[in-house]
Amino acid sequence: MSFLDRLKNEILIADGAMGTLLYSYGTDSCFEELNVSHPNDILKIHEAYIAAGSDIIQTNTYAANYLKLQRYGLEESVKEINSAAVKIAKQAAENKAYILGTMGGNRGVNPKAISIDEIKRSFREQLYCLLLEGVDGILLETFYDLDEIETVLAIARKETNLPIIAQVSIHEPGIMQNQMPINEAFERLEALGADIVGLNCRLGPHHMIKSLEEAQIPKKAFLSAFPNASLPTYTDGKFHYEGDADYFKKSAQAFREQGVRLLGGCCGTTPDLIHSFAEELKGTKPVTEKTVRIQRVSSIPIEHSPIERNNTPLQTIASVRPSVIVELDPPRKLNTTRFFEGARALKEAGIDAITLADNSLASPRIENSALAYLTKTQVGLRPLVHITCRDRNMIGLQSHLMGLHTLGLNDVLAITGDPARVGDFPGASSVYDVSSFELIQMIKQFNEGLSISGKDLGQKGDFSIAAAFNPNVRSVEKAVQRLEKKIKYGADYFITQPVYSEEKLIEVHEATKHLDTPIYIGLMPLTSSKNAEFLHNEVPGIKISDSIRNTMAALQDDPIQSAREGIAITKSLIDAASELFNGIYLITPFLRYELTVELAQYANENSSVLGRKQNV
Repeated sequence: MSFLDRLKNEILIADGAMGTLLYSYGTDSCFEELNVSHPNDILKIHEAYIAAGSDIIQTNTYAANYLKLQRYGLEESVKEINSAAVKIAKQAAENKAYILGTMGGNRGVNPKAISIDEIKRSFREQLYCLLLEGVDGILLETFYDLDEIETVLAIARKETNLPIIAQVSIHEPGIMQNQMPINEAFERLEALGADIVGLNCRLGPHHMIKSLEEAQIPKKAFLSAFPNASLPTYTDGKFHYEGDADYFKKSAQAFREQGVRLLGGCCGTTPDLIHSFAEELKGTKPVTEKTVRIQRVSSIPIEHSPIERNNTPLQTIASVRPSVIVELDPPRKLNTTRFFEGARALKEAGIDAITLADNSLASPRIENSALAYLTKTQVGLRPLVHITCRDRNMIGLQSHLMGLHTLGLNDVLAITGDPARVGDFPGASSVYDVSSFELIQMIKQFNEGLSISGKDLGQKGDFSIAAAFNPNVRSVEKAVQRLEKKIKYGADYFITQPVYSEEKLIEVHEATKHLDTPIYIGLMPLTSSKNAEFLHNEVPGIKISDSIRNTMAALQDDPIQSAREGIAITKSLIDAASELFNGIYLITPFLRYELTVELAQYANENSSVLGRKQNV
């Protein structure tokens, strides 16, 4: 009798975590590779779960696909690892338990990190390996992204008539990360051919039961639940869970009351915890009807924050008139006197905003949002805050955005950020949980009142999102393709790296004139020949023409004249840029704000002259 037939009248018990036990034994590598190198370790765990009362066990293949195995250089071992896993499970089962071929999700909170085409190829390869070895069913587990699980479920259903279990994972009780109620997600998976639908991972019994209170008992499929033991804790360099057998035993009936017919465990669960489920539910009849808690149809209406906002977004300003913004780096030291002197002088020069880099060149500076808030409240100048992906993980990025929103700092530039190895602390970690593309998308979702995990934030953000554009590359066309991709992700306007030739300005204009998205052209005055050589040879994304470098080299013994020549070069570029673009982005070198004050005044006067000419 198949386990689907038994589920019509029984509650079956699945096994629990594999990786948690291996980790507790001191193994912290590719757990799936152990199917080949340490098969007896895997066998003993299977046998322990069967002895604890598991009717169903999973193959040790959660991450045994091409995409995940390539992290360990094992991408060519997909067949060997999956085949070995099924053979070990069969040896343990010996007709005492059913065997599920387990396949895990690849996408987490960053759905765009892996393309659907890559997922399809990887999934098919692993699926065929498991089917060839003769499993009793397929378990799709830990899928945060609904698009991914719907895609692979459709493939699996086409390839096999074996039972398929489709389990999603959620960050917040009751909803997917795209804000879809789990009941709707279950209905969609059932319609695609899943025989069992349910939840696994992320949540412990309490929140998983709470989530299932919002789910109807499916019309054709069965319900499953594989909760975590608890939230993980980190002690002495190791993760561990605090699952309690009595607590699991008490929660077993609550799962039954929600209509669950297949109950197992995920992270942190052990044979003892699974035994608690089996001891409580073996021989009990499944529930066929229940009262569903009021289901959410949509989010609570979200209001914009009452914090005072800048009325006109910078992209709108640059769309209708010439606009000048200036970057003034936060200081490397604690004295902020010169910074605020510069901010006040730039305000007097009539700029539209001051931009503050986020630890540029990976060197620590005063935190830019602190200076941005003081610039806004004490100087009365609009700040544009840079946000890099380098220094904060997704938790930190989300928190940072919430802080900026609370302070009313709604102009941001989303960038990847220079790697840590180029800065003052080359041994520091570069986080890069997301790229600039995903950061832009994250901020755009924030503007819809949703966190990146899909959580309702209670208010909509009001961020205006700038993105970086580097035209100093061999192929401007390819750079524009990246620019177009950023527009799709939600970029409102662009700020470029410094440009040092009129030819480049014309090239950029021709390559981008089909776009409606405004562009602020970056211009940075040179201060000396050494400065020019450093920027050209050592700073990523900046290239300076031979003629300019030669001009600066001829003045290398005259620092005053070198600075004046740098100003003259930039004014010439302002003249050319103003004919082609409405946005000018001046970058202040070494906090020498006198240079950018003069250039800002020149740019504003230049735009006035152009305006008068256009009106004649």
